[in-house]
Amino acid sequence: MISLGQFQKIREKWGEKLLILGHYYIPDETIACTDRQGDSLALAKMAASDEKCEAILFCGVHFMAETADILANAPQKVAARGGKRIPVMLPNLLAGCPMANMASRGEVEKCWKILAETLDVEKEVTPVTYVNSSASIKAFCGLHGGIVCTSSNAREVLEWALARKKRVLFLPDQHLGRNTALKMGISPDEMVLWDRQAGKALGNLEQAKVILWNGFCRVHHQMTPAMAQQMKTQYPDAKLIVHPECSQAVVAQSAADGSTSFLINVVQNSQPGEAFVIGTESHLVDRLQKQYPDREIHHLAEKHNCVNMEQNTLDALLGLVEAWDAGKPYNIVAVPEEIAAPARVALENMLRVK
Repeated sequence: MISLGQFQKIREKWGEKLLILGHYYIPDETIACTDRQGDSLALAKMAASDEKCEAILFCGVHFMAETADILANAPQKVAARGGKRIPVMLPNLLAGCPMANMASRGEVEKCWKILAETLDVEKEVTPVTYVNSSASIKAFCGLHGGIVCTSSNAREVLEWALARKKRVLFLPDQHLGRNTALKMGISPDEMVLWDRQAGKALGNLEQAKVILWNGFCRVHHQMTPAMAQQMKTQYPDAKLIVHPECSQAVVAQSAADGSTSFLINVVQNSQPGEAFVIGTESHLVDRLQKQYPDREIHHLAEKHNCVNMEQNTLDALLGLVEAWDAGKPYNIVAVPEEIAAPARVALENMLRVK
């Protein structure tokens, strides 16, 4: 295994030709070795816009590497590079996403078929998928006039979708879909939960504006209203801010909710001495505690680490960089073009919205 000093020499050798991206939830020692950091929306834009790199090393989870591959290797970009693809690599292929696995292409196709028995789905329903989904689900959305969203732009995306058709099928995170719809003034009576296990809607489809797939993030789903109430009682002067992947009952108790970048910005823009209880993945909260020792920062629930993001260890990163430098890359994530093409449509719709 190479040392950090050898890693730095390899980075200097390749310069901008090797782009190392890092999601905010990966461990500190790994994110310190990345070129750029961000949430899902920011990283998607970086992958789409970088014109100098010849390889992307993505410290995140599998769906993120898929998204980077889809955007970086669009046919027009590959043609402009003389037919050369940009390899996208993950430090560890075991870094998946349980939420993304809660919506398979077969399950969604079955749902669409059953919905068509009651609704004119092609005329009435826009499929919207959270970026935390497989390339195959993004492709489904692209094939049916749909779009991708992140927690940063979910409201703008839902507004885009509902301006075109009267209903939305929101995949796969029910909490982000519900919390966003409520902010838009859509009532609970206009939301229906799709039970993916039973293969049926739990409510009246004909009055639904938003059909919510019953997936969730295991990290944020474990944060309960009782935890929120306990922390508010324990730290009455602290502001509770949470990620919208938390349940509506938790979000309802918060002072504000928003994407990972939003939560970071709230703390960055606060004053010394201000206090926060933060409901999101623990690596990020730990990092904010270290970066802002003059603020009082508490976890909503200790400790809820994303075990998949933790697969992005420093050793895994260093090993992959060493292999790339030796001309023996591995863990390359490449989406077949028959899936990438319609998925790209849904992603590009998102990038045009915001």
